[in-house]
Formats: sequence, C-alpha cells, structure tokens
Amino acid sequence: MTRSNLSNPTTKPRMGSARRKAMSLSQTDLVTINPLDPSRPLPYVIQPAITDLNLVSWAASHRDLITQHLRRVGGILFRNFQIKGTTDFEQFVQTVAGRLLHYSFGSTPRTQVQGQIYTSTEYPASEVIPLHNEMAYTRNWPMKIAFFCVQPAESGGVTPIADSRRIFQRLEPTLRDHLRDQQIMYIRNYGSGLDLSWQQVFQTHDKTDVEAYCQKEGIEWEWQDDCLTTRQVCQAIATHPQTGEAVWFNQAHLFHISNLKPTIREALSLGEVFPRNAYYGNGDEIELAVLDAIRQAYASETIEFTWQAGDVLLLDNMLVAHGRMPFKGDRKMLVGMAEPGS
Repeated sequence: MTRSNLSNPTTKPRMGSARRKAMSLSQTDLVTINPLDPSRPLPYVIQPAITDLNLVSWAASHRDLITQHLRRVGGILFRNFQIKGTTDFEQFVQTVAGRLLHYSFGSTPRTQVQGQIYTSTEYPASEVIPLHNEMAYTRNWPMKIAFFCVQPAESGGVTPIADSRRIFQRLEPTLRDHLRDQQIMYIRNYGSGLDLSWQQVFQTHDKTDVEAYCQKEGIEWEWQDDCLTTRQVCQAIATHPQTGEAVWFNQAHLFHISNLKPTIREALSLGEVFPRNAYYGNGDEIELAVLDAIRQAYASETIEFTWQAGDVLLLDNMLVAHGRMPFKGDRKMLVGMAEPGS
C-alpha cells in the first residue's frame, strides 16, 4: 500500500502560525505535501514524487486525505501531476467532490465547455475580479470549486485567494454583528444591456420558468415589459457545516455600486438603472465606510501565486474566496463546481 506524507491530519492548526514541516520521503511515498508559503498554511501544494503520476488515479485512492487537508486549510494546489485535458479535470472534480453542479442563476458570463465544466469568468483581461466566494449572493452555493490552468497568461492573471475565516476575524465585532442581523439584500436589473440578460441568467426565454425559479428560491421579482428586477435577502455570515467555523460569506462589496468605475457610476446615475446593487436586508444603504473595511479585510488576507500549465486548484468555497487579476496574452482556465451547500 502506498502512503502519503500526513502529520496529524485531524489536528486543527492555529491560524497564521503554521510553519513548514519537513516531510520525509521513503521509496514508497508518491507525493509531497507542503504549504506554498512557509509563513502561512494556505494553500497546501501537493506534488508527485515520481514521474507521470495521474491526478485522477491518485485522488481516487486518497480522497479522505484530500478532504482532511481541504477542511484544515481550505485550498490545495495540485502541481506537476499528469492531467490530460478537460476530461481528466472533470473526472478529478467528480472523484473528490461528487456530481458536478450546473451553473444557474449566475452573475458572470461563462461558456459551457463539456458537461458541467465551464470557462472561468469571461471579463475583459484589463479588469479586476474582486475576491469573492462563488454564489455567496444566493442561499444555495457549491461547497467545492476547482480551477484548471490549461494555459497561463503571458503576464498577470493570477487567481488571488483569501481565507474567509480570517476575513471574518479581521472585521470589527460590531460590524460583524450588525451584518449578521441585517443580512444583505441583492437587487439585480436585467434588460439594460449593461449586464447579463435574464435569458442568460435563468437559461430560458420563458417568463413563467423564471417566476417558478424565483418562487422556489425565495426571490422577489418584478417585470416591466421585457425588463426584470429581482430582490433577495441572503446571509452575510455563514457557519461551515463540517468545521463549525464562522465565515464571511457574501458579495456585498462586489455587487455594491461603489465597485463600479467612477466614470460608469456617474454615467448610470444620470438616469440609467444600475445593473446590480447591494443593501442591508431592510433596504437601507450600506455605508461606504463599512464597504471600505470589508475590502481592506480582503486585501489584508490576499494570497497570490503564479499559475503553471496543468495546475489544479481545489477550494472549499465557504472557507476560501477567490478572484482574478488583470493579464496580458492568452489565458485559458476551466472551472468545475460540486457538492451543493446552503
């Protein structure tokens, strides 16, 4: 039986105090496991100690080990494994997280590549995608999200990550308590041409299908001819179902109009409807000082690494937020989501 280096996998480390541990290799070991940065645990990097080790085959035999590490640190970077394109990536996600999820009620443009494997968010290369937990603007989300680097950018294009537990801890207790009580209201306006259309988001051209989905998910809706407005109040803070830890889990800072470029915000304020916005759950405006504090907490916990072709990054979507930095040149990333949470 092969074995992997694992020291006390069920012992929870003190956050921010992790140190690189020497992990001895014997001839029977297949991988090495270490933090990417000796000064912080996120992410762990798992690399093969032998050539041509297939990621899917190895993961199938070590699913429990992967789960233990993922719950502990929140993110694992698999590097230098053999992985043969989209099909292997799809099988890897299914192996470690079960059935892949359909990307419905999305907020960003993606292309479905194969099965439930999608391109990463198709925003212009010059734009920053702020750190966020996938679909934290809803009451249902994927617990696992994986990224596959098919082709890294010529420059830039990193996927920053941040520990949602540490973001929660960085925020003032009074702010956390207020947001926990108030929650977040997300308002989306479809039909202005400035964001995704309701047909893209709900993946239908039938208004009755949209209304049925909204009714099922507790979303208020309103039609004005062919334009749609939706409102939904969702969590600001969540508790991880396996670890029991509190995590900062919303997209208020991303949906709020202060996230728009000033020129766009000013133009829209002259009469156009904002494509999206975020408020306190009772409809009150979220103060800019609160949003500034939230963004600063994300910035303080940001971790970056340079992609290599063939890299696979597996995240616990509740424990770790992700984003995207601007880039130059061609960049191809694939994404798979699995394990429904709420």
